[in-house]
Amino acid sequence: MSDEPRMPHEAQVWPVELRLSRDRRNLTVSFDDGRTFVLGAEYLRVESPSAEVQGHAPSERRTVAGKIDVAIAEVQPIGNYAVRLVFDDGHATGIYAWGFLAELGEQHGERWQRYLAELAAKGLSRERK
Repeated sequence: MSDEPRMPHEAQVWPVELRLSRDRRNLTVSFDDGRTFVLGAEYLRVESPSAEVQGHAPSERRTVAGKIDVAIAEVQPIGNYAVRLVFDDGHATGIYAWGFLAELGEQHGERWQRYLAELAAKGLSRERK
């Protein structure tokens, strides 16, 4: 057992393929355990692991609205543990570790429904204003 601290969302799985769709609106991530997830750009943007979106505590989490048309401009490798997604709205501070991408895929239904409920509760929209 290692005494080294674990990074948040440390990978238990390893990606074997990351593929950005032609329209840059979906990122397909396939893992070595056989699971494949198609993650929409809007979903990835509003669930960004960045401090700008997540804050430094759960109470600081920000609901990001108006991202229905966002696209992924770039996928940049970060070492051998993650990718930085650069979005066409200029957001580029989220580092998506392999484990976090798997978590986003596994929890897509619950996270998306929570996001839609947050938008509704705050009178916000997925549409750009």
